[in-house]
Amino acid sequence: MTYKHLSQTERYQISALMKAGISTSQIAKNLGRSKSTISREIMRNSGQRGYRPKQACEKAQERSLNCRNAKRVDQTVLNSAFELVKEEWSPEQIAGTLQISHETIYRHVYAEKDQGGTLVKHLRSQKKRRKRYASGRQRRGQIPNRRPINTRPREVDLRTEVGHWEGDTVIGAGHQQAIVTLVERKSGFAKMTKVTQKSADLVSAAIVESLKPFGGLVKTITLDNGKEFADHQRVDQMLGSTIYFADPFASWQRGTNENFNGLVRQYIPKKRPLSTVTEDELKMIENKLNNRPRKRLGFRTPNEVFHESLNRVALRV
Repeated sequence: MTYKHLSQTERYQISALMKAGISTSQIAKNLGRSKSTISREIMRNSGQRGYRPKQACEKAQERSLNCRNAKRVDQTVLNSAFELVKEEWSPEQIAGTLQISHETIYRHVYAEKDQGGTLVKHLRSQKKRRKRYASGRQRRGQIPNRRPINTRPREVDLRTEVGHWEGDTVIGAGHQQAIVTLVERKSGFAKMTKVTQKSADLVSAAIVESLKPFGGLVKTITLDNGKEFADHQRVDQMLGSTIYFADPFASWQRGTNENFNGLVRQYIPKKRPLSTVTEDELKMIENKLNNRPRKRLGFRTPNEVFHESLNRVALRV
């Protein structure tokens, strides 16, 4: 059996399951990996603050880029890989399609950068970011009847069924306007809606508008603690869902959504005013991300996995 390196998504899953108190053996079973792979991953890529998925990806990437034992790659395959990089496919998604490893793609992209090339600009993570864990503390409001994540059913962590969502907002330059993002945990399927203000009534209406068409495939939603989600009870009433809130400053508890928002930032940088983002552009970004193959889905797309479940629900009705 050929070994495949852990993906960024798998590392976020490992972190979330560890925080939920899941054993190493069970994590390995959930991800379809060996226990030794998970144990080695945690041991090699943990830091002073424990295992953090973003740091783990950076450590693994640094080791892979320093590896000198890579095989020569056919130039035709490499050219095809470069074309997919330009389409904003990740190296892992490309590796799942072409006969080339994602480490090799990274190595050649950075080598091209040293020669004055621009392929690196198409990668999703081009520099290390410092996260201000305590920032925004004064901006958070009290959410009435907030349902904490520790009361959420344990099976939601396992991603064994479609219907459990995570939500957040992507903010534009000057904190003007916002994009409400909702990502289904098992499939990675996402919906995006722009709102002119980050108010509770507009954000709750956007959530309902996005998820209403999916009926029975909206069982739970896990949200951030922003006051824009204060109208959560209305959302539950309209969708028949159960909303939970992550712990304050624990973005890893919504790792699927955090990862998706990072992908969105590749198209809509923080400095860009959202007033310049059209509905057509937003739909284009949503379609691109929903139709990229994912390693954890066996290189199927979020769109395929989600709509298979949607079709099964429709047949039962």
